[in-house]
Amino acid sequence: MRTAVYAGSFDPPTNGHLWMIDQGLQLFDRLIVAIGNNPSKSYTYSVEKRLSLLRASVPSCERLTIAHFDNRYLVDYARDRDAQFILRGIRAPDDYEYERVMRHINADLAPKITTTFLMPPRDIAEVSSSMVKSLIGPDGWQDTVRRYVPAPVFEALAEDLDHS
Repeated sequence: MRTAVYAGSFDPPTNGHLWMIDQGLQLFDRLIVAIGNNPSKSYTYSVEKRLSLLRASVPSCERLTIAHFDNRYLVDYARDRDAQFILRGIRAPDDYEYERVMRHINADLAPKITTTFLMPPRDIAEVSSSMVKSLIGPDGWQDTVRRYVPAPVFEALAEDLDHS
C-alpha cells in the first residue's frame, strides 16, 4: 500500500490545500494530512481548530487520515506512519528552493522515503494561508476571500471577524 504524508500548518486550510489533498488521493492508496505544530511559530488557530476546519472541508474517505504532530521532523513522522512518500506543493521559486533543500535532507535521514512535488494550477498557485489572512478586513473582503478557501473556513474567518 502506497502511503504519503502531506503536511503543513493549514492556518487556515485553503483551496490550494484541498487541491493537493485531492491529487494525493488520486496518486496514493492512503494519504495522511498532518498538521505540523512548530513551537517556535505562532498560529492564528489552535491545532484543534485547524483539525476541525480540515475535517469539515474535505469529504470523508477511509483512505484519508487527518492528524497532527508536534516538534519533530516530518520525515520522522512519515517513517513512524509507515509512509513511503512525502507530498509537497511548489507554488513559486522560493518554495522550490526550500523544498529542494528539505528533500535532500529528508533523503539523508530516511533514504527509503521519496518526496513527491506537485505544482498547483495557475488559478490557485498563489493561494497561501498567509495571503488569505492578509486579505481579511477591507470593504468587500468576503467576496475576495470566499474564492480562496472552502466554505467551512470562510464561515470561521467571518465569525472570527464578527467577534473581534
